[in-house]
Order: sequence, then structure tokens, then C-alpha cells
Amino acid sequence: MLSWELRSWHTALAEPGPVFFDRGVPDTIGYLWLCGLPVPDHIKNAATKFGYARRVFIAPPWPEIFAQDEERKQTLDEADRTYRSVASAYAELGYELMPLPLAPVEERVRFVLDAAGLGRT
Repeated sequence: MLSWELRSWHTALAEPGPVFFDRGVPDTIGYLWLCGLPVPDHIKNAATKFGYARRVFIAPPWPEIFAQDEERKQTLDEADRTYRSVASAYAELGYELMPLPLAPVEERVRFVLDAAGLGRT
């Protein structure tokens, strides 16, 4: 997981404008915590060295639309615990967490773009 996130981070450096990530290096820490595993020093160092914008958008579990499928194998309880663990990792690293509204996709997109200063003027 860490290798994939670092690859994505480095790839984004070549992009001319803002880049949004689905996951980041701190997620690795959150998943290790979730599994009750220690966080190796090289992962702690990567989370510090390869940072992101201080504001992080996070999607809380949404029971009303939650569904398991081939890609989403977690139960709602597991998804909630994952959310809390990953959110804690970002918060501990000093990121400002902005939960996405539980709203239709178009509204969520507007929320992110407006909060990132990229909304229509």
C-alpha cells in the first residue's frame, strides 16, 4: 500500500494543476492501527516527508447508501472502524479533516471544489 501511495504522490508532481487523491500515505498508518499492528519507522517518516495539502476531504460511512459488492467487501461496522482509524491518522499528522456532506454526487463535487477554492466564480 505504501509503495502505491508514494508512486501516486510522485506522479502527481508532474501534473500542472491541483490533484485530488483517493488515498494517501497516512491511510497506511490508519490501516495498520485498524489491524492492531505497529507502524514501522519508515512509514512514519514517509507520512511526514510526503505530505499533502493540509485540508483533507474525508467521506464518512453513509448507512443509507452503503452496499457490499465485489470491490467493497467490508461490512458497515468494518467501514466505520476503518473510517475512524484513517481519520485519526490524518488528524494526528496535523491535517484539517473536512467530512463530505451526505448528499448527491453533484453537491459533494461542488462542496469539494468550493472548499478547495476551485468553484465557479
